Amino acid sequence: MVWYEEEVKSLEKKNKENLLLPKTVFYGSSSIRLWETLTEDFKDIDAVNLGFGGSTLEACVWYFDRIIGPYKPSRIIIYAGDNDIGDGKKPEEVFSFFKQLVAHIEKHYGDIACYFISIKPSIIRWELIDKIKYTNKLIETHIIKSNKNWHYINIFNIMIDESGYPIKQYFELDGLHLNTQGYQLWKQIVAAALNTCCTKRNKNLTA
Repeated sequence: MVWYEEEVKSLEKKNKENLLLPKTVFYGSSSIRLWETLTEDFKDIDAVNLGFGGSTLEACVWYFDRIIGPYKPSRIIIYAGDNDIGDGKKPEEVFSFFKQLVAHIEKHYGDIACYFISIKPSIIRWELIDKIKYTNKLIETHIIKSNKNWHYINIFNIMIDESGYPIKQYFELDGLHLNTQGYQLWKQIVAAALNTCCTKRNKNLTA
């Protein structure tokens, strides 16, 4: 895990410099870290970008206390797992890391609202697409069955064409990272998911 240390130290410094504690934490890999407009895109929910490049779900568990621990958010939005699969981890292993992260969050924040953005399809990892699909299915099923405060945001289906192949217009030339158009798509999907969940929660409170 030592290769993440410099970025983690930078995020720790970011926390100390944050005069206004954010209400929404975005946490995970470079798909979060490289989302340059994230804070502006979600300024209405006081978002902070705590992504760190190349991170895995395993690393998100390992560094949770140092990166997120000092914050007191109202919600946490996570994108990770992509790199675990890219590193050769089996879907069951990635799923195990996810459950560890769920346990960490529950220990620190109780039943805080949490959102998991599905692992995206990508051109460069096309040969791993079945593993990505299976990992997403394991996590989605677990969220539906076991975690009322967790929500699954499916960005996978909207990022593939009719043949099931990743849509090139959403990616940088490396075939892995999102371009501006890709992030605009994510903004729309994440915002819609947050609005839907908030509406359901308010209905339940007034029922």
